[in-house]
Amino acid sequence: MTWHSARDFIGACLALATYLPAAPALAHTSDAWEQCVGQHAATVDTQIEGCTLAIQSSGEAPERLVQALMARAIAFMTKGDYDRAIQDYDQALSLDPKNGLAFNNRGFAYGRLGDFDRAIGDYENSIGLNPDAALPLFNRGEIYAKRWDFDRAIEDYDKAIALNPSFSQAILNRGFMYAAKADYQRAIKDYDRAIRLSPGVAVAFYNRGVACARTQDFDRAIQDYNQALRLDPNYAWAHYRRGEAYANKRDLDRAIQDYDRTVQLDPNNAGAFNDRGFVRASKGDFDGAIRDYDQAIWLAPDFAKALYNRGSAYTELREFERAIQDYDQVIRLDPKYVEAFVNRGFVYATKGDYDRAILDFDKAIELKPNFAEAFLNRGIAKLRSGDPASGNADIAIAKQLDSTIGY
Repeated sequence: MTWHSARDFIGACLALATYLPAAPALAHTSDAWEQCVGQHAATVDTQIEGCTLAIQSSGEAPERLVQALMARAIAFMTKGDYDRAIQDYDQALSLDPKNGLAFNNRGFAYGRLGDFDRAIGDYENSIGLNPDAALPLFNRGEIYAKRWDFDRAIEDYDKAIALNPSFSQAILNRGFMYAAKADYQRAIKDYDRAIRLSPGVAVAFYNRGVACARTQDFDRAIQDYNQALRLDPNYAWAHYRRGEAYANKRDLDRAIQDYDRTVQLDPNNAGAFNDRGFVRASKGDFDGAIRDYDQAIWLAPDFAKALYNRGSAYTELREFERAIQDYDQVIRLDPKYVEAFVNRGFVYATKGDYDRAILDFDKAIELKPNFAEAFLNRGIAKLRSGDPASGNADIAIAKQLDSTIGY
């Protein structure tokens, strides 16, 4: 009789491109104005100083004052000081209530502060004032994307692209939205188009690689990750996902090399440690796998998959009490983690505790009624506990659900 255990693999992650707000064009006639517009290699702080002098000077026309406020706000946003930027945009809009660019840029600042409602309101004002401007539509789409409202985001990206068919970032982000909706073919078409327009953008190749991997086209995914890494050799996520693609192709040594590079570049990436541990376990290096799972769990104590995988490694090493402790913790974190019930039941059965094993297999079947391995394992446990009729019935169901299952 053969027991069956289950493992799973961490999923993919995508990156969303962003677009910076537009800056106003400024006339300049003095040193302060030259500093304000960033002439003579002025630093951001020098720009702020120059704009402040221009704003505080007397006799400036209102439109010039608006220009200085807008330029200083851009400088504040460059420093990440969105609150002070918003104050400047407020003042600019009090002087020029129909300044669509100020509404767009203030919306951008609100978005960076996480105030999505105000951001959307400002983008809508900007769109109303400048209906032919693609940028506020793009920016509003980004806010909808952050809210996981993918359909509205796509609508905004569609409109932005219709206004500017060469808007590669809008095309790239629309591809991201299609991927988030699991419409990978549309996503790939958008990534193709974005790459034709802007072939030097690493994230476009990365995202297309992820979409290809989701369609099981791992060779093409690896080609895209390779190109992303040619453009940006320190792109940790590209190393990570290429490692995942190699693992799915069973090229385990190359997978480990990429995971090694990932954790060098990003030592806090718990997922990379978990996945490298999984590959090491696949190579039979359970001690090495456990070291990686330990690190993943240290970085992310509630990482149920890493705890589950470490429990599986302990099971392979016949360290059953440690395995049970890990499966217990997985189930506390995620009471619907069906594989954890199957594997804990497997451990209990291996220890001869068939009553507890059957309870775990019962729970697994309750959570996933078509889980062939749970029926098979419960059937074996029932046979070994002296219930051949019920045990053989479970094994028959397992074979009906999966004709390839071994017994």
